[in-house]
Amino acid sequence: MDNWQWLRQYGPLVGRTLLALIFVISGIGKIGKFAATAGYMASKGLPFSEVLLVATIIVEVGGGIALILGWQVRWAALAIFLFLVPTTLIFHNFWAVDAEQYQNQFNHFFKNVCIMGGILYVMAFGPGPLSLGKDR
Repeated sequence: MDNWQWLRQYGPLVGRTLLALIFVISGIGKIGKFAATAGYMASKGLPFSEVLLVATIIVEVGGGIALILGWQVRWAALAIFLFLVPTTLIFHNFWAVDAEQYQNQFNHFFKNVCIMGGILYVMAFGPGPLSLGKDR
């Protein structure tokens, strides 16, 4: 066994879990603040905000749990990636906010871009050895 075997064994599970936590926590938080979140989404010009919010919660909580478990991770990662693209562009448009909000939105925009990079990595290489998935 080489020095990196433990990382190859446990790293994908830890990495998937760390990527997923932001989505699971965020999705659960949206359940408790459903009306306020739907209102915020509508204020950004999104039609059918309640329907989109239900879809958002399903992607965040369901996709996040699937990532943690290592079950259907490529599909879960694809759903999260496709969710992140418009979310990032609509809710973190740092180029169109006032100077006071610029840095915060800039940081959130590039945080999401970095998460998309991690998600693409999961899509490319699968869940790893400690997973419920067969697409290792």
